[in-house]
Amino acid sequence: MTETTDPRRGLKIIIVSLLVLLAAAIVWRLFNRDDGASRRGERVPAAVEVAQIEVETIELRRSFSGSLEASAAFVLSPKVTGRIEEIAVDIGDTIRRGQVVARLWDAEYFQGVRQAEADLAVGQANLVQRESLLEVASRELERVKVLQGRGITSEAQFDNAQIEFLEASAALAIASAQMSRAESSLESAKIRLDYTVIRADWSDGDDERIVAERFVDAGQNVSANDELLYVIELTPITGVFFVTERDYSSLKVGQLVSLKTDAFPEDSFDGVVSRIAPVFQESSRQARVEISIQNTDRRLRPGMFIRAEAKLAVAEDAVVVPYDAISRRDETSGVFVLEDDALTVRWIPVELGIRAGDRVQLVDFPKRSGRVVTLGQQLIGDQAAVMIPGDNATE
Repeated sequence: MTETTDPRRGLKIIIVSLLVLLAAAIVWRLFNRDDGASRRGERVPAAVEVAQIEVETIELRRSFSGSLEASAAFVLSPKVTGRIEEIAVDIGDTIRRGQVVARLWDAEYFQGVRQAEADLAVGQANLVQRESLLEVASRELERVKVLQGRGITSEAQFDNAQIEFLEASAALAIASAQMSRAESSLESAKIRLDYTVIRADWSDGDDERIVAERFVDAGQNVSANDELLYVIELTPITGVFFVTERDYSSLKVGQLVSLKTDAFPEDSFDGVVSRIAPVFQESSRQARVEISIQNTDRRLRPGMFIRAEAKLAVAEDAVVVPYDAISRRDETSGVFVLEDDALTVRWIPVELGIRAGDRVQLVDFPKRSGRVVTLGQQLIGDQAAVMIPGDNATE
């Protein structure tokens, strides 16, 4: 019985054999080249990549996540108990300072004013009567005094006239006090009646605000201090984020901040740091930072998520290299600088300054031009020979 040979299988064996022979030849070539260079005392250059040393302005920027809050907010509540007769605004409405936003049923309070007015009228009449009685008692006392001087009246008559005068004076004082109380009661009744008209009023900030929430409807009975409306200020609006100790000292009141929101991803908004908390929260070890945003178009709303970016430091005329150029030797950071002959490198320890993305500042670096190694540092040391693929200077 004979076997049939697959011609494709034989072709595959031939191709694999040729590849193995080619790989062996390449390895032998490299080994003999390096060995020959070593026997001649030559250093084999290491292939590296380099980048230019730049002198430019570099900025330290930090991004912080936070949210928006109303710069001012308050709850409108009635000061008296009653039934809601009318509520004139709803969620999202703009209201002005002093605007009437709701009314309570006022019949009871109106009657209270009328009763107080009647009490005042009674008090006025009583005061007039007491003034008249005092005047009569005063004339009688004067008459008795004259008669007593002539020896016509007795001491008892004089005492009675004086007592009547004193009683009339006391009655007038009481009537006057009752009159003041009636006037005060009338003013209080008028105030309570005025409280049935609920106005949106505030002392500072913009003249316009927004109704954020409405808690009642017409016909509901409410008590004093029950919540009717939640009113907020949107111009300006406040952004809030938290910083760690690392960035805390770099932020200052008045510092400019730019921010973005998911609601308007294509737009950037400007803000200013308005407050920095003097304490850190114990739970997070972070401090609260507030920024003020003008928000004149009122597109930004409380509760929106924000990403705020602040410029914490800037260095002008700084020596800047790619961060990939930084390597460590004996716990020291440094860079390999390409010598003028472009054939060797020199190790220079560095102090790092501002890092911005993939760029980093070298503080007090002795060179302001040249090239530094960015790839292949693990293959070289100080004064090592290097080669830069594609660089004419090394050919």
